[in-house]
Amino acid sequence: MFVSITTDHRSLINSLSELGISSGSNPIVSLSEFTYKKGKTIYIESEPAEYVYQVRKGAVRTCKLLSDGRRQIGAFHLPGDIFGLENGGVHRFRAEAIIQTAVRLIRRQHLETVAENDAVVWRTLLSLTTNNLQHAEDHMLLLGRKTALERVAAFLHEMDERLTAADVISLPMSRRDIADYLGLTVETVSRAVSQLHTDGVLDFIGNTQREIVILDRQRLASLDLQS
Repeated sequence: MFVSITTDHRSLINSLSELGISSGSNPIVSLSEFTYKKGKTIYIESEPAEYVYQVRKGAVRTCKLLSDGRRQIGAFHLPGDIFGLENGGVHRFRAEAIIQTAVRLIRRQHLETVAENDAVVWRTLLSLTTNNLQHAEDHMLLLGRKTALERVAAFLHEMDERLTAADVISLPMSRRDIADYLGLTVETVSRAVSQLHTDGVLDFIGNTQREIVILDRQRLASLDLQS
């Protein structure tokens, strides 16, 4: 089940809150933590969904490889995010480490057993599932109804809200990742980012353009809200 595990593995006995899941009884559970190098696979599509995961550090992309070789990224998971919580018995997407990433996990069956006896855990899992569905619906709207500039603005607005630890947005993902998430070409993403820079919405730190400062959050949010 663990595909391309690379460096470190630790077994942990700790409270469920260590996985970022609220509970009423705060039960002691068995967790594992694995470290994956950049680009390594965490799980593959159609693999049994036996575990639920949390990003401890780094970043993860969940994606699907299409029959013609194209890739569609469904979501980016950042530190603290829980992923791999499926409605069915198998994973619908594959998960990969974007950069060197530490992931903590718990057996799904163990988590479901705890939820049967702890209403807070059950509600937390329901909330996570609902949030995942909402994200999927928002992503579908983004792909189907927004222009290239609006898609890039929506992505940066999302990252600005999620990466709130500093004034600078340090993007772990590449332009190719962003393009495959937004359903655009790399060139189109670059043109849209350049347009936002020219319009005074954002600025860059360094030459990689992965460290971004949002100069006009109101303008960025207004572009995101357009349809």
